[in-house]
Order: sequence, then C-alpha cells, then structure tokens
Amino acid sequence: MSDAAQPTAAEVRAAAEAVKTALDRHLAAVERRTGDDDTAVYEAFNALAAAAEAYDELLYDRYDEVTPFEIPGADGNLPPYAGPDEPHALSLLIRRDYAVAEPQRLLAQARRVAELGGDADSAAATKAGVSPLAALGVLFGEYEPDEIASRHKEFGLEEGDSTLWVTAADELPEPGEWLGAPFDHADPERIICRFDVSSVFDEEEDEDEPVDAVVRGVDA
Repeated sequence: MSDAAQPTAAEVRAAAEAVKTALDRHLAAVERRTGDDDTAVYEAFNALAAAAEAYDELLYDRYDEVTPFEIPGADGNLPPYAGPDEPHALSLLIRRDYAVAEPQRLLAQARRVAELGGDADSAAATKAGVSPLAALGVLFGEYEPDEIASRHKEFGLEEGDSTLWVTAADELPEPGEWLGAPFDHADPERIICRFDVSSVFDEEEDEDEPVDAVVRGVDA
C-alpha cells in the first residue's frame, strides 16, 4: 500500500477505541443475557468481530503489525432460534457440491447406464456418451443422491463442500405449495441443527471427512 493510501495514526487509534467499546458492550450483553440464544449477545458478538477485523486491517496497513488474537465471525454460528418450541413438522435442506473431475469417466458411466436400461441404440444413449449435461441427467435420474455421494469417484466426480440443515416448521405445507421455489423460504433462525462438511474444518492430516456440527442446546 502506498504512503498516500495508508490510514492515519488517528484512524488506527479510533479503530482501537472502537474495539474497546465493542468489548464493553459485548461483556454487558453477556452479563444481561437471558438464555443461550440471546439476540443482544449475538449482535454484540458480531459487532466485536467486525471492530476487531477493522482494527487488524488498519494496524497492518499503517504499521505492518497484526493483533495477537482472532475473533471468529458469526458465519459458523446459528442465529437466535425463532422457530416453534414444539415443531409439528420439519424440513431437510441439503446441498452437495461436486466438480466434474473426469469427464470421460462420467460420459462412459452414463452411456453404460443408458444401455443397461435398454436404450443401447437410442439417441438418448448416444447423447449421454458425448454430452456432460445429458450424462448428469442420466446418472442423477438413475441413482439416489446418497448413492451418488457414496460412489462419486466411480462417476468421475470430486466432492466439494456439503451441508444439511434441519429446520422446524409450524405445520406441514400443503402438497405442491413450495415446489415452484423450494429454497426461497430457508430461514436460518428456524434451524434445529446443521451439519457441514468441508476441507476448511480439516485440522488433522488423517481426517478423511471433516464435519462441523451445530445443534441447538448441544455442544457439538
């Protein structure tokens, strides 16, 4: 960063004062908390994290120094629960990411599936062997998502991140009610528990499937 773009000493000092203020507000919120999911504590925590991050950046830009502490952001935490205490229904929201690591393997497997289905001479089987889009349609049409997950390497896929949300509902929606926009009403405040799989959680070299679990009222 050029000298002209560097923050001033006064700006760094102001950021440090903001951290002190955020610390006081966070402690005050903790002292007044009314339960495990107190909104004031959650908001004060986020404000403290933001103030600390801003100070750290300014300190580095001005003096080429860093702080000796790190306050995690709220991305991995659940917001205060706002769902029913006694859910009468629940929804499972699942996301799994894959990279097409071996396109030729994907095409070959899709063509094999199409041929075993009696379409050896059909245009569909031919297209499945040359078009990745058609191949994916064939494979996901033939196998359940859990089977794809357990056999992804066989299909030329490489796993990315995945997550499972279990959310509470007051009642079961009417048939077909949400099919037009199935994920538009996903509400983090109604999450009962969530399970995330990502390489960012891999702190042990021999851990094959690092999982981060967050459950209401339970230390994961």
